[in-house]
Amino acid sequence: MARLLIVHHTVSPATQEMLEAVLDGARTDDIEGVAARSTPALSATAADLLEADAVLLGTPVNIGYMSGALKHFFDNVYYPAQDGTDGLPYALFVHGDNDASGAVRAVESITKGMGWRRHRPPVLVTGRPDGAAREACWELGAVMALAALGEV
Repeated sequence: MARLLIVHHTVSPATQEMLEAVLDGARTDDIEGVAARSTPALSATAADLLEADAVLLGTPVNIGYMSGALKHFFDNVYYPAQDGTDGLPYALFVHGDNDASGAVRAVESITKGMGWRRHRPPVLVTGRPDGAAREACWELGAVMALAALGEV
């Protein structure tokens, strides 16, 4: 079975809403053979990452940057997983009140250093997630489940 690891920091209601849409997409009945595992960034481990066939990251924008929890995840997995995740497909969803570019830039810099491959552009939501934002998150979850299978 293919494995999609969803590493997130969802302390805000908006980011939690985005995560729920991502999970609905990743776990749709239309896609078989993928186990989508949601793990908070503060408890995700290098072993979790090394078992994954694709990774989906979720973070709020905190002071113009990714959450400290997601940075903590990267700090903990960088060296143990550096050689075992080259080429890993990943995607990102981000919620901010206005500008998310600093958070996206930071995540993309780290994932590039790890040798990961961005599979889809980030889903960026500012303000309260509306129907279009939830749909974009659902699609991101479904597409990343397919990426874990190696089908897209």
